[in-house]
Amino acid sequence: MSGSDGETRDGPAHPLREVAGVFLKLGLIGFGGPAAHIAMMREELVRRRGWVSDERFVDLMGAVNLIPGPNSTELAIHLGHERAGRRGLIVAGVCFIFPAFTIVLALAWAYVRYGQTPAVEGLLYGIKPVVVAIVVWALVGLLRTAIRDRLTAAVAVAALAAYLIGADELAILATGGLVVTAVRTWESRPPGGGPPAVAALPFLVGPRLPDPTGGRLAQLFLDFLKIGSVLYGSGYVLLAFLEGDFVDRLGWITRTQLLDAVSIGQVTPGPLFTTATFVGYVVAGFPGAVLATAGIFAPSFLLVGLLSRVVDRIRDRAWSSAFLDGVNATALALMAGVTLQLAGDAFVDPITVGLAVLALLLQWRTRLSTVWFIAVAAAIGLVRAALSY
Repeated sequence: MSGSDGETRDGPAHPLREVAGVFLKLGLIGFGGPAAHIAMMREELVRRRGWVSDERFVDLMGAVNLIPGPNSTELAIHLGHERAGRRGLIVAGVCFIFPAFTIVLALAWAYVRYGQTPAVEGLLYGIKPVVVAIVVWALVGLLRTAIRDRLTAAVAVAALAAYLIGADELAILATGGLVVTAVRTWESRPPGGGPPAVAALPFLVGPRLPDPTGGRLAQLFLDFLKIGSVLYGSGYVLLAFLEGDFVDRLGWITRTQLLDAVSIGQVTPGPLFTTATFVGYVVAGFPGAVLATAGIFAPSFLLVGLLSRVVDRIRDRAWSSAFLDGVNATALALMAGVTLQLAGDAFVDPITVGLAVLALLLQWRTRLSTVWFIAVAAAIGLVRAALSY
């Protein structure tokens, strides 16, 4: 049941405390990037707790793809709003970000002090295949909800193909939404009516901010605020923004440091955008880490707050409902494309394949929390690393 009535499938709970507890946990175990985060949120909040229906979850997932910023974090913020209103919106976002911020901050301190990051290969050996299995199970569960007819199925297949050949994610999303809108508008036109008029999707593009007259901390915050306000797409798009601003324009970090920062963001749980925490610490210590993190995530809270007021109206109107259906199908296809890429990195031997198969079977036959899957997989990876040392 959605809303903030304090009831879950597991019994009564205080909505705000529940939101804090759930998203702290998800932020702590959220390995694998946005696709994995979305899968875990569906498992925890739709399947186990019943906060929202699959239909509502897919609508929210599609809606956050229409705004810039880290989509899985914005989905967490939106789900917090669904459960506990405006306070839930803030609490969900902060709690989802905080574990990753803390972990990345510690690794950045070690990096600056010792010149390298602690080894995490053993840990990820077990976690990666289990994350792939969690995402696959979520895709199966969301398939019937997002793929409503032959049209959305065809759009999803085309979107997946476009993603795999390297097309821009935002262009794919926009095209998927506009194609479904155009076809349905054409099919529902009155006899003798002309071709459908489909409005162009307004893309949010911000100009490069001039260097502020203040110190390095002010500039650091404003640059990350700009990135959080205009950035669509994957972590590789984030890499391009960071390289342009902090390597080429300002010269504050080297390309090697930038790649190390992105690697840390990928191998730690929670949002990939906490790469900003690492860069901020390398540039200006603890204050830089705090300001960089606040800057890159602040637009998400504002944008989701605005989006929460119109998402129901989007579904109530025929043309915008069609557009959302197209975006939902396309977003699912992008999630599938990311999963294929994750699988290529995760399945390195029979043990990793076996872990993924076991995780799929357990999700099918039990209602165990994915926390246990992640914990056991991490332990297996660490044991293997210790034995091979």
